Amino acid sequence: MKIKGPFEVKLSPLDFSATGDEGVKLGRMSIAKVFQGELAATSVGEMLSAMTSTKGSAGYVAIEQVVGTLQGKKGGFVLQHFGIMNRGADRLILEIVPDSGTGELKGISGKMAILFEGPQHFYEFEYFL
Repeated sequence: MKIKGPFEVKLSPLDFSATGDEGVKLGRMSIAKVFQGELAATSVGEMLSAMTSTKGSAGYVAIEQVVGTLQGKKGGFVLQHFGIMNRGADRLILEIVPDSGTGELKGISGKMAILFEGPQHFYEFEYFL
């Protein structure tokens, strides 16, 4: 199945015990999202990031637990993020952690893309159940 819908995201800085070296800025943030449409859910998670001194070059990883309703089925799953920016060219991978499905979403697998249309965020979610 492939679905698409809007979502809202709130990122909040968290304490981080490591410091960067030679212009690298390390960060830690909390993630809170509200998904709308055929995925009616909320999520919470954490992100670790590194921004280099080169404009447009950075990386992040995150874990996010999504809980709600997916096309009428109640449950949840965990998304793992891997993002890289190389001087402005980005690559983003969001995949469901194997065996993280709960409730009626037990056994779910798949991937998600994040799209931007102006200031609005959209998800494109391809999953198998």
